[in-house]
Amino acid sequence: MEKFIIKLIGSYLNVLSYVSGDYAANKALHLFSTPRKGKLKPKHISFLESAQQEFLKYEDFEIATYHWQGDKTTILLVHGWESNSARWQNKVTHFIEEGFNIVALDAPAHGASGSKLFNALLYSEFINVVANKYKPEIIIGHSVGGMASVFFQQKYQLDSLNKMVLLGAPSEFSGILKNYIKLLGYNKRVEKHLHRIILKKFGATPSDFSTSKFSKDIEAEGLIIHDVKDMIIPYADAKLINKSFKNSKLITTEGFGHSLNDRSVTKNILDFLEE
Repeated sequence: MEKFIIKLIGSYLNVLSYVSGDYAANKALHLFSTPRKGKLKPKHISFLESAQQEFLKYEDFEIATYHWQGDKTTILLVHGWESNSARWQNKVTHFIEEGFNIVALDAPAHGASGSKLFNALLYSEFINVVANKYKPEIIIGHSVGGMASVFFQQKYQLDSLNKMVLLGAPSEFSGILKNYIKLLGYNKRVEKHLHRIILKKFGATPSDFSTSKFSKDIEAEGLIIHDVKDMIIPYADAKLINKSFKNSKLITTEGFGHSLNDRSVTKNILDFLEE
C-alpha cells in the first residue's frame, strides 16, 4: 500500500509538471524536506528526561538540547533523518560511564525542535548555535547528521573541535536527491525544475553540497564508520569521504546496517576518543 501511495504521488506531480513545472517541483521539494514524526517510547522519554533539557534559538526556531554533565571532554551528538536524540541512548550510557560531558540536539522538524521542514544547511545552523554554547571537542554525527556536522565545521571552523566521528554519513546530496527522484518516479520535467528550485533557494546546485568536498577544509581528526551492507547510504560514500578527509580513518563493519547500533561500534568510538 505504501509503495502504491508513493507512486501515486509521483504520478500526480508528473501530470502537474505539465501545468506548472515550478509548482510541481516546489511540492516535490516540500515532500522531500518533510520528515515523518515518530512517537517516543516510554523508555526513550525516560532517557531524555534524565538529561538537563534546554531550548536554544536560531532565528524563529527552537532547538531542543539535552545535557548529561560529566568531567571529561564535551561530546556533541547529532542524529540523522527521521530520528531524534533518543537514538543515542545506548552510546550515551557508555559515554556517561567514561565521564564524558555529553550534549545532544534534535534536528529541525525532528523531536522537540522547531521548523516544519528539514535540510542539512538549516541543521548545520542549529549545530552552530549549540556548538557556540557548549564548545565541544568532539562531534559524533549519524547519517545526514554527519553531513550537517561537516557542513557546520567547514563553514564555521570551531576552534575547540579536534575530533569528528561520522557514522553512516552520506557524501553527495546529489545522490540522495537522485534516489528520491527514482523512488517517486518523477519525470524529467520535475527533475529539471527541482534542480532549478534548489539553485534559486540555496544559491548552489545539488552537486555543490558534498560531504567529501567540504571535509577537505577540516583539520580535526576524523573517524568514519560505515557498514558494507548499508541499504540506506552506500558504502562507497564512506570511501569518498575518507579519501577527501585528510586526517581521517575508515572502519568498515558488516551486519550492523545503517543504524550502526552495536556495542563494538561504541568501543571503536571510545578507542578513537582516547587516542
